[in-house]
Amino acid sequence: MTFEIVGEILDIETIATGSGIREIARLRKVYGRGRWRKRKGICRIRLADGQIQLAEIHWYEAAGIGRREYKIKHLL
Repeated sequence: MTFEIVGEILDIETIATGSGIREIARLRKVYGRGRWRKRKGICRIRLADGQIQLAEIHWYEAAGIGRREYKIKHLL
């Protein structure tokens, strides 16, 4: 599903860090070594059809690498 984040992400929480992330090997191979964290937050998104929704999103992030691979988990 294609989407764009509109505004800022609120209520950011860390779900998992380091070896607690199931895909840590793939993240390191694709983006490089770093202190990887899986995080979640609430934000407004614009869907491909132009509709704006409130959603919970998940992503991976590491210092020096940034946020990668946003996913929509729930439309609220």
